[in-house]
Amino acid sequence: MANSLLNISMITKESLRILKNELGFAKGVNRQYDDQFAKKGAKIGSVINIRKPVRYTVSDGAALELQNIQDQSVPLTLDSQKHVGFQFSSKELTLNIDEFSDRYIKPAICSLANKIDYDGLGLFQSVYQSTGTPGTTPTALSYITDAATKLSNGATPVDDMRQIAWNPAGSGGLAAGLSGLFHDQAEISKQYRKGLMGLAGGFTHFMDQNVRQHTVGAFAGSGRVNGANQTGSSLVTNNWTSGSLSLLVGDVFTVAGVYAVNPQNRQSTGQLQQFVVTAAVSDTAGAATISISPSIVVSGQYQTVSGSPANLAAITMVGSQNTAYPQNLAYHKDAFVLGMADLELPGGVDMAARAVDPDSGLALRIVRAYDINNDTFPCRVDVLYGWKAVYPEMACRIWG
Repeated sequence: MANSLLNISMITKESLRILKNELGFAKGVNRQYDDQFAKKGAKIGSVINIRKPVRYTVSDGAALELQNIQDQSVPLTLDSQKHVGFQFSSKELTLNIDEFSDRYIKPAICSLANKIDYDGLGLFQSVYQSTGTPGTTPTALSYITDAATKLSNGATPVDDMRQIAWNPAGSGGLAAGLSGLFHDQAEISKQYRKGLMGLAGGFTHFMDQNVRQHTVGAFAGSGRVNGANQTGSSLVTNNWTSGSLSLLVGDVFTVAGVYAVNPQNRQSTGQLQQFVVTAAVSDTAGAATISISPSIVVSGQYQTVSGSPANLAAITMVGSQNTAYPQNLAYHKDAFVLGMADLELPGGVDMAARAVDPDSGLALRIVRAYDINNDTFPCRVDVLYGWKAVYPEMACRIWG
């Protein structure tokens, strides 16, 4: 019996189904879709504003103490339009959808899914909490429990939405070191077929080849805080070796005597607060102002640290300068957001359609045109998206 001619709607829906299945890291994060773009046509650089819950402090006694509401929102910019281009003829539309999918759609969508995941794992640069020993592949349960402690100290929910993305070396090291902790034979079979390691230490574990490496910037000397009572998103420092400092976005350091606090009860966790460098910085005189996250906030609803750093407090960098380390990533689903929206449908083409999965927040567009000069049918699959670390305190880097 002859096959029915495939239409663009069928092809687009099948493409979206494959995208949903092929995502790795992005599958386990918060995904949001903005339907306003379907009406107006999305533009590169458009912004989705994500509102965060308001925090309050608790007052003593019967007297009413009113607090100012400090709304917080995080802008997520849709700044990544990616596409895969290929060609198929009208003859190929006579294939059944499974044959067409295997031959044309799946290779294209797998490439897109890989790029989305790769970009998402670059969010490690926004994560300031970290554990592990730089230069040592994780092989023990302590690597997992240390990350769990960091997340819990950041008031991360203890639920089934905690995950860890391991690079191949970390995945292999943990699978061997923790082989006795994983589950029945059927689960183990799925783990090794799908790259999933299973459950351990309160996390779902999976291997992702897109786990990034971070090269630590250059530094020498004994960096110190230059001036007491500093607050905010920058830190004035000195005592570096002149001309030696060249910190990179994603570098992590601690400051002596500055401890992290739990964001709900504002009590010290007993662990030094880790800060991440948010803008590259270099110096020629042994002094530099470093842009940091989290901001130094010493009181109120959004307190982050036990107190301001003292003048001349020592700064300790994580890792060795000019050395690259894998950045395995432990995170809660709500730590990161993948935002997607529709691209405008063009007119005057052979085929054009877009598909949205409101449940997963995924969206894509397919357009096929006719090239009269070469008698071909060029086709492209496009996605428009943006990534944001909305709650970096709900994530933790595990150095490899």
